[in-house]
Amino acid sequence: MNTSTSLTKIALRKFRKNFWGVFSLSFLGLCVLVAVFAYALAPDDSKNANQMHLSIHSKNPGFKVSMITIPGNTEQESSLSTFFFGKKNVATEIPINSYEITGEGIAITEYTSDGTAGLRKDYPLRLFPKANSAEEIPGKYISEEKFLLGTDKYGRDLLSRMLIGIRISLAIGFVAVFISLIIGITLGAIAGYFGGKVDAAIMWLINVTWSIPTLLLVIAITLALGKGFWQVFIAVGLTMWVEVARVVRGQVMSVKQMQYVTAARALGYTDFRIILKHILPNALAPVIIISAANFAGAILIESGLSFLGIGAQPPMPSWGGIIKDHYAYIILGKPYLAVIPGLAIMSLVTAFMLIGNALRDALDVKA
Repeated sequence: MNTSTSLTKIALRKFRKNFWGVFSLSFLGLCVLVAVFAYALAPDDSKNANQMHLSIHSKNPGFKVSMITIPGNTEQESSLSTFFFGKKNVATEIPINSYEITGEGIAITEYTSDGTAGLRKDYPLRLFPKANSAEEIPGKYISEEKFLLGTDKYGRDLLSRMLIGIRISLAIGFVAVFISLIIGITLGAIAGYFGGKVDAAIMWLINVTWSIPTLLLVIAITLALGKGFWQVFIAVGLTMWVEVARVVRGQVMSVKQMQYVTAARALGYTDFRIILKHILPNALAPVIIISAANFAGAILIESGLSFLGIGAQPPMPSWGGIIKDHYAYIILGKPYLAVIPGLAIMSLVTAFMLIGNALRDALDVKA
């Protein structure tokens, strides 16, 4: 039997016995599915879920209101683009208290939350292309909408913003961890294998980078690269490679003393092949565990940057940005506007930490 396959099966069997590890992995799988199908699941499928209704801002979860949709100029969009990025919002939605059919079309009374008479507006039949008569307008263009998590301070559907915001958190984790692994494994392997002055130079770089506060370094890189979506990804990734490099360096220094590495040198294999084929496969178990922790750290850093206003920029939904917009509501009687995204961040970070713990137990050869 192949030894590596056998060890892999043993690790998988141990991981499956860890309830919290399996539960967290299932939860993350669900989060990934939600991220992929975000616009299909979101009640507001406009781009960035940015349909605003200022008259119904900061409403409680479960709020219902009648809404009339005034069509705009339709734009041709591919179904694939709509599925992944939402549709361009060309229609106007207006919350209403009541409506009345008139000879020329429909008259609506706009929604007011204080019980006063709302503004009355008349809309002619020609604005509703799918209605052949004024009597058909309510059935085709007026509907009751329910906001399961309520609305934010701009009257946007909070549930839709939360569903689309999960894309930011997962994407920042994947990209940042990928960048940190590429840089960390490369520099760590070179330092551990060659040693000497090469090791001293790389360790100097690691120590200097390690000494700078992570958030401060991310802010500096973000300001240098400019505010934006991809700039945050790169900035977070460039600050998380240090721990990976230190661990890989230590593992390589230990593994390179093994007899099979000495045999590979005797056979005339190149240093690149020895590192890639013989050393790294036997030194990456701790890196897998660190990657789970780095994933959680990347989500927290991105949330912090968005809270400070230098992360994902409006109107792009980000859980940290949602907290930034509504943290004052904690003392204004509507704490759920900040608590809901906070709980989402906490649950995602906890899941990655639990997976990291489960992987540590599964890959522990001494157990």
